[in-house]
Amino acid sequence: MPDYIPDTTDDWWCPYADEYAFMGFSYEVTPCQSRDRLTREFKDIRESFGGRYVRMYGACDRDGFYDDVVDAAWEAGVGVHALIWFGFEGTDDWIWRRDALFNTICENPRAKFVTRVVQFGSEPLYDYVLPPDELAAQVRAAKEVLNPLGVAVTVSEMAYGYQAHGGASSVLDAVDIIDAHMLPFFAQDAGTASASWPLVLRDLDWFFANGGGKKMYLSENGWPSQTSEGVQPNSPDAVADVENEEAYYTLLDARCPYFKAVSIGWFAHIYGEYMEPGCVFFLFG
Repeated sequence: MPDYIPDTTDDWWCPYADEYAFMGFSYEVTPCQSRDRLTREFKDIRESFGGRYVRMYGACDRDGFYDDVVDAAWEAGVGVHALIWFGFEGTDDWIWRRDALFNTICENPRAKFVTRVVQFGSEPLYDYVLPPDELAAQVRAAKEVLNPLGVAVTVSEMAYGYQAHGGASSVLDAVDIIDAHMLPFFAQDAGTASASWPLVLRDLDWFFANGGGKKMYLSENGWPSQTSEGVQPNSPDAVADVENEEAYYTLLDARCPYFKAVSIGWFAHIYGEYMEPGCVFFLFG
């Protein structure tokens, strides 16, 4: 980062075509990490793993938390894919979370220089949080606020979430980019992670056919190393263990030329074992 705050985000971000393959980690903020811990772990993502971004997951409702995220990202030299968290309780808390996030992005002078995109998520279509047309309206309203600052807006969702709503074309039309969840472990016909590439391609092909050629990231993406409540396979042949988790990321890494050719970036879910046990290989597997 420069030692001054630029006047504009024009030509600030790398072109989308240059962002492909491994981008960084999903990072759960439910623990409400301190600014010091955010800075330390963001630097680890940047320096130890070459990550370019941190993709937020979950929610911390502490006042000023996203200011801490912004300052930590600035110091670490990473961008942020921010998230408006809906949760699983069916409340309207996402509304004030949205407003608080937008206020920080608009008022913190560093925020627009680290916030690459704001995501509505996670999986609001699959969870039936809002009807597609209402979600699309939220995306369009957010774009009016954030696009002038150079911040893109999207929805973090798996292909099935769109398919369950007949394709939810209004949402795909509204988003600036596509943040696709890629979790082949949960497929009805899943087997081993090393054999999961056809499952990845199946969802990618759906987004290619329906996404209007928009930039795509695999935002929530991985293979668990253990099962738990809510993390159960839908196929008797899918196994959650460290070996399969490693095999999944090895599979993706080996296809870097493919991701470069189609300009798709992917995140590893998730950074720390203390966030979601059984969902991290790189650090503690």
